[in-house]
Amino acid sequence: MFRLAHISDPHLGPLPQPKLRDLAGKRLTGYMNWRRGRDRIHDMSLMDRLIADMHAQKPDHIACTGDLINIGLHGEFEGARRFLEGLGPTGKVSFVPGNHDAYVRTSMKDVERYLSPWMTSDSGRYEGFPYVRLVGPIALVGLSSAVPTAPFVASGTLGREQRGKMLQVLTFLAQQPLARVILIHHPPHRSGSKAGRGLTDSAAFEELVGHAGAELILHGHNHVTSINRIVGPKGMIPVVGVPSCSAIRGTLTHRAGYHVFDIDLTENGPTIAGWTRGLLPDGSIGDLGALPI
Repeated sequence: MFRLAHISDPHLGPLPQPKLRDLAGKRLTGYMNWRRGRDRIHDMSLMDRLIADMHAQKPDHIACTGDLINIGLHGEFEGARRFLEGLGPTGKVSFVPGNHDAYVRTSMKDVERYLSPWMTSDSGRYEGFPYVRLVGPIALVGLSSAVPTAPFVASGTLGREQRGKMLQVLTFLAQQPLARVILIHHPPHRSGSKAGRGLTDSAAFEELVGHAGAELILHGHNHVTSINRIVGPKGMIPVVGVPSCSAIRGTLTHRAGYHVFDIDLTENGPTIAGWTRGLLPDGSIGDLGALPI
């Protein structure tokens, strides 16, 4: 049995003090949103408690699906790197970026500079996306939907080149005795997010996965536990969204949480069982129930 933990969207704070020249364009609106309330939604002490609880579940591997930072300040990426180092060594933690990690045009250079050790394939080299990591009975396929967008837009895009490579990877892995687990920040199905927040090529993603298949798709972005499905070649493929790991407010499914999956290979193929742990109404962290996947 292999245990995979999934967290997302820590939105690490506090923000470094920006200089006036840093607050041009989209960064200005993002900074105003942070000061007007987002900084009070994401609680770092709560996140630390949640991560300690996650480590107590003894996962074999941890997947983090993006939005470590907030407005793309260079100083935020040092904190993002420390966050991933705290989760575990690069061989035990896999990361894919979110829209806040690619907040402005220069951000992806910082993502590569600071965070690439957690985005390598088994070769140990950062070669872009998709990357593939073989861990236990699973093949993690890391995708990047992170692209800079206009103010008040939080959409993502894979693009034709990445989708083409993804098709090749999934088709090859289908011939191996492995469970294929896709990591992506944005909900990849067509009904995954409101206008301006979703994956722009979700229809193409659904068609591709419907042809090549996968066993599990994990995403963040919406800050809520959700379960959807995409029709695959051998049945329905679960698409599971996870809450922000630092959200102190909201309904029970929106508050800070993470998911755990036990994955095994049997004579009839992979078996997957999942459940949620997170912030309870009394302020403690505990079991929130099984995920019906």
